[in-house]
Amino acid sequence: MNGLRGLAWLLALQSIGELLARGLALPLPGPVIGMLLLLLALRAPSVREPVAACASFMLSHLSLLFVPVGVGVMTHLGLISQYGMRMLLVIVLSTWIGLAVTALVLQLFKDQGDAELR
Repeated sequence: MNGLRGLAWLLALQSIGELLARGLALPLPGPVIGMLLLLLALRAPSVREPVAACASFMLSHLSLLFVPVGVGVMTHLGLISQYGMRMLLVIVLSTWIGLAVTALVLQLFKDQGDAELR
């Protein structure tokens, strides 16, 4: 029962986020606003405990979400054999670029923070 309350909280906060995004024409997607609302709501134990129970249940069944992806891969094996190496190259390069940008931004903030301390 506690897990259902948690699911109700998650769906309610996502719906509120969607309503705010559409009603106020905000530049953020509704689910992102819902996640921000969830972050604020998790401070209350009446929200945190049911959401934790729901999250534990969903995480224990996470592997079920990979079944459709596996079926999709199997149905498109021809495309993967044709474009697989290119896709792998793009994935590896984009991952490295993302890591490099993150490291540079972190270094920039670190240098800026060190300069403020002096």
